[in-house]
Formats: sequence, C-alpha cells, structure tokens
Amino acid sequence: MNHYFTDNSDLKSELKNIVYNYGEYHFEFTSDNGVFCKDRIDFGSELLVSNYLKNASSNLKILDVGCGYGFIGLTISKITNSHVDLIDINKRALHLCEMNIKNLKADANAFESNIYDNVTDKYDVIITNPPIRAGKKVVYGILREALNHMTKDGSLWFVIRKNQGALSAIKDISDIYDCTVVDKSKGFLIICAKSR
Repeated sequence: MNHYFTDNSDLKSELKNIVYNYGEYHFEFTSDNGVFCKDRIDFGSELLVSNYLKNASSNLKILDVGCGYGFIGLTISKITNSHVDLIDINKRALHLCEMNIKNLKADANAFESNIYDNVTDKYDVIITNPPIRAGKKVVYGILREALNHMTKDGSLWFVIRKNQGALSAIKDISDIYDCTVVDKSKGFLIICAKSR
C-alpha cells in the first residue's frame, strides 16, 4: 500500500486550497491527493511550527525534511525571513511545493531527496514531521542522519505522537543528541535536539 512518503504522481489530481493564519501573517497553500494531510493543516505540524516560532531567529538556513506541500518550511521562511530548502521523495509534493513557493514569494528551494541522499549543505535548523507510516528505518534515518547536515550549533526540531514512539525515539537518539521536550499537546511531543 502506498503512503505519502512515496511517489504518488499517478493518483488523480484534485487541487485544494488550504488557509492558515499566524498572527498578522496570512497563508494560502495549494494541496492535492497523495500528500500528507491533503485537506487541512495537520495539528502536529501546526504545533511544531508555533513552538519553533516562539523563539526563532531570523535569516537562518533551514531544511524541511519530508516537506509535503511545504506548510512547515514555507511558513517559517516567510515569518523569519530565512532561506529554506524543502525535500521529499514524493514528486507531487515537490510540484505543490514549487507552486506554493511561487505563490508565497518565499526564499525557498524544493528538490527531490530520499532522506538526505541529495543534500549537500549544512543547516542551522533541520525541521520535520517525520513520516511515521514509512517505518522506523526511515524515521530514524531522518533523525539520526540530520546530525551530518547541521552546523556546529545547529538544531533538529521534530514532532511525534507519544503513542507512535516519541519517548523511545528520544531515548534512541540520545547517544548523539541532547533532547528537550519543548511542548506536549493532544498526545503530540515537540522535541528540539542539539548535538552532544
């Protein structure tokens, strides 16, 4: 069975418009079949963005891993005046990302990458709502390998539901990261991880 962390370009297209407001910022995103949370903003993603933005610096270099149509990365890019690269394995998601980058006039670039296969730069922040349904190998690949693509003082931000392995993920990556649980809400945990 396909899930959203695959190339779903053969699915019938049904473009949708999703509206999101953060303070005085107004966003409209184009979404479609075959991408994560195609009809609305996912609560975990929204919680991740709002927590990240509480103390966010501006003018950073950020990587959004498993970006879908770009909600996380593009929202942060516009609000913090930062450059964001967005990566996904799903070609339809990347096409939507490119549409949303253009429509929002964001300082962003979307490209295909299976986890970090095509990533060559280092980032101040790597942020992700990892594709749990893609399996533990993919999720842990995203979390652990982020360290290789972070600047010396960089941070990894992610969201996982408690009942989908958040606590075991924190424990399993604590050999290479200092992890802080920034927020908990409705079963979701927001985690900020920094290199030990």
